[in-house]
Amino acid sequence: MTMKSDEAVVRPLAPGLFLFVLVFVLWLLLAGSLDPQELIAGLLVALVVTLVSRPHLDIFGGLRFTPAAIPAFFAYLGLFILALIRANLDVARRVLSPSLPLQPALVEVRTELQSPLGRLALANSITLTPGTLTVDVQGEKLLIHWIDAPPDIDIEGATREIVSAFEKHLKGFLK
Repeated sequence: MTMKSDEAVVRPLAPGLFLFVLVFVLWLLLAGSLDPQELIAGLLVALVVTLVSRPHLDIFGGLRFTPAAIPAFFAYLGLFILALIRANLDVARRVLSPSLPLQPALVEVRTELQSPLGRLALANSITLTPGTLTVDVQGEKLLIHWIDAPPDIDIEGATREIVSAFEKHLKGFLK
């Protein structure tokens, strides 16, 4: 077998294997037991979920399977949690102080993420952070509703403010 055919065999297996392991680990965490019956049930459930999901596994092609992906994922989670806390406090302050001026706007931002999974993760990160909502994704552009946009902000400024921190870490484990 040549190198190209080996890569062709490994590529389609990686997303399925990833999903299988993910479902099995989730099963173990939820079961809270390493009893042989739980292990067998978990393996069967993981296999069935993987087989049923097989037509949709191409979305996992956007994952980077490298050793550097794991720290990048945890760095992203840390950043996301901090952004979530900060945004929640900001929105709470605005709700409790209705006299604070709001300047809602639809702004366009760009992403360098190429995979559908990468763009999906970025759009959801933005939406889950209070004060911003992803309205539309078209190619490399995302349309964001921003609760308090600075006046006269351009696409580069909005990208810097909203996207760049998330994207920096997402690039470590997503294409």
